[in-house]
Amino acid sequence: MTASPPVAILGAGIAGLVAARQLARHGVPVIVYEGGPVIAGMARTVTDADGFSYDVGAHFITNRLAAALGIAGRCRTVRHYGEVVRVDGKDRAYPMGLLTVPRYVGSAMRDRLRRHRGPPTNVADRFRWEYGTAMAEEIAIPLVEAWSGVPAEELAPSVADKIPQSIPETLRLRFAARRLNRAVAIGYCGSKPQSASVYHVYPQKGVSTLCEAIADELGDVVQLSTPVEKVFVEDGVAVGVRAGGFDQPTSAVISTAPISILPKLMEGTDLLEPYRAFRFRGLVLVNLKLKGRGLLPDTMMWFPQGDYAFFRLCEAPLSMPWLAPEGSTMITADIGASVGDEQWTMADDDLIALTLDHFARVCPDAHARCIGATVLRQPLGYPVFHTSYEADRQRLERGTGIEGLLSIGRNGEFDHILMEDIYWRTLAKVEAWLAAPTMGRWPTPMPREPVVPTPA
Repeated sequence: MTASPPVAILGAGIAGLVAARQLARHGVPVIVYEGGPVIAGMARTVTDADGFSYDVGAHFITNRLAAALGIAGRCRTVRHYGEVVRVDGKDRAYPMGLLTVPRYVGSAMRDRLRRHRGPPTNVADRFRWEYGTAMAEEIAIPLVEAWSGVPAEELAPSVADKIPQSIPETLRLRFAARRLNRAVAIGYCGSKPQSASVYHVYPQKGVSTLCEAIADELGDVVQLSTPVEKVFVEDGVAVGVRAGGFDQPTSAVISTAPISILPKLMEGTDLLEPYRAFRFRGLVLVNLKLKGRGLLPDTMMWFPQGDYAFFRLCEAPLSMPWLAPEGSTMITADIGASVGDEQWTMADDDLIALTLDHFARVCPDAHARCIGATVLRQPLGYPVFHTSYEADRQRLERGTGIEGLLSIGRNGEFDHILMEDIYWRTLAKVEAWLAAPTMGRWPTPMPREPVVPTPA
């Protein structure tokens, strides 16, 4: 046994690899356990035999993040990105188009004059408070209910934090994007300031480039197909893990596992039990491969009124034309679902047929244009900020309560954050741990015989 057992990291996605690299740069030994056969998790791009590409999990990357990871030279600039909302059969650009609707503007002005006292207790009240009753009830509330599967009155006000709050700031950046001919990042990262100099890029070989660049620096510390089965805690300190059937003493444990699953792995503490109640909303993604391009009025199209099978369509090749062969496009339909419900269990062919039927209301010749489709199911689509466990969620923001156990990443922090926020927040957490007074006082190794790995 060495004087300093390694830090065990659960998961080889972007958060786990960033944490491992930062520790390794400080001379801290690390070992990364990945339950699957490949790194990157949801940060992967699939390219099929027909030349269509799509991300396993949709990602936007900025030039700032690419530069931080040293892959700026391997990225293309995204020139355009825009969103529209379909309301009452009309497509209105976000946010300018919505600001031309008299009832939205009038409602917002009236409601600002009679704002209730005290903070809102749920996201429905917060939307009404910020956008006015009309826009809240016709757009914001239906959309948040579509992807969360929960009535807005049961969702915490903090759900709204994921939505850009400043319309003037959004308009300023939109105008800058048009002037500079590039997709300026808006509401993408809360850890760093927004500016016209921060814009979207896309790696030439897909989003997995980010994780591959980090893994190349780490060398052979990543163990694939090695799920962590236990995290051992003694006297309030994380001291080891069982992975792939073997016990490993550790100086700390950094987990990217969904926080609702982490309590099941703990042995020696029940401090994380409240997090079992945390829920993720599943997402069914139907990728339609189609002849032609420009079938949507803009890159992203929202459907808040509940009369479509999907709540969002995305035509990524409008922003990143290289994702589809010339003369073709791909449109992804997002369908909110819970694992095991009707939409989740529906056969792929039926989901594709349903999506095409509803997409035909947007593009009348959708069936004739379709040349193929795929279906992806993501059980961890969105963290659901339910009011019943909001106090526990806020406590998690301050830490796990177990010394030497960090929970990081989108699923580990249970937060609506994208890749750049994951990067900066992971760096901050690791640096704070390195600077803590307990750093260097390595916990007592697990009292297990001997230090040679033994099968579980």
